[in-house]
Amino acid sequence: MNALATATSPPPGRDRAAWAFPLGLAAVACGMIGAAHVMSSSWERVRTKPPDRSIEVTGSAKRRITSDLAEWSASITTEDADRTAAYRLLHTQVDATLAFLKSKGVKDAEIRVSSASFGELTETEVTETKERRTEKTKLVGHRTTQSITITSGDVALVERMSREVTQLLEQGITVTSQAPAYFYTRLGEVKIEMLAEASKDARTRADNMIRSAGGATLGKLRTADMGVINVNPANSTSTAWDGNNDTTSLDKDIITIVHTTYELR
Repeated sequence: MNALATATSPPPGRDRAAWAFPLGLAAVACGMIGAAHVMSSSWERVRTKPPDRSIEVTGSAKRRITSDLAEWSASITTEDADRTAAYRLLHTQVDATLAFLKSKGVKDAEIRVSSASFGELTETEVTETKERRTEKTKLVGHRTTQSITITSGDVALVERMSREVTQLLEQGITVTSQAPAYFYTRLGEVKIEMLAEASKDARTRADNMIRSAGGATLGKLRTADMGVINVNPANSTSTAWDGNNDTTSLDKDIITIVHTTYELR
């Protein structure tokens, strides 16, 4: 007890505050040493934490489809000095075109006729003298136009009509044929199926890579992000940031992409 009292009591004749100062420094030093030990231990735990082990793989799927719906348009144009006469002639030629299409097997339900549009035919008369040059626009006639559109699941019939309708030129009908557009009505369903196929392909690719490298096994799926879906003409590898949707070709290739991340064990 006397030794303890001697260690913690100031020597005779010394100021008590002066004696307490070294003791305070010792306490602060002990505290700093303890904090440093805690920080060192925490850093060691963080530093030695196992790294996040994962693998990112892109999977894809490709399927050939044949369009099951086609759409085609043709326009008939007539001209006459008299507007009413131009419209009457247009009406006659549109009826003749419809009769031609129906004779080839096109059904009424597959035909859509637009409203007629009207335009003016003008000429510019130029008068020149030494002093001036004058231009005057003169009305010389009227033009009328009407479009016929066929939408059918009989793709071969639509293709044939797009070629054979020009036979009407021999009857004096001014008809302009457009290129058919081709669609696949089950595209939405097929896209869902192919996303599943692309995901399966990604899993297979990841598994093969891990087996080849060794040292790990493939774990559970962490993330899966759908990439773009491209509908291209057959044998085309074209791609776009927002996906392609080809309507120009009968046969198409659908290409889907999925980006995945798998855990490694």
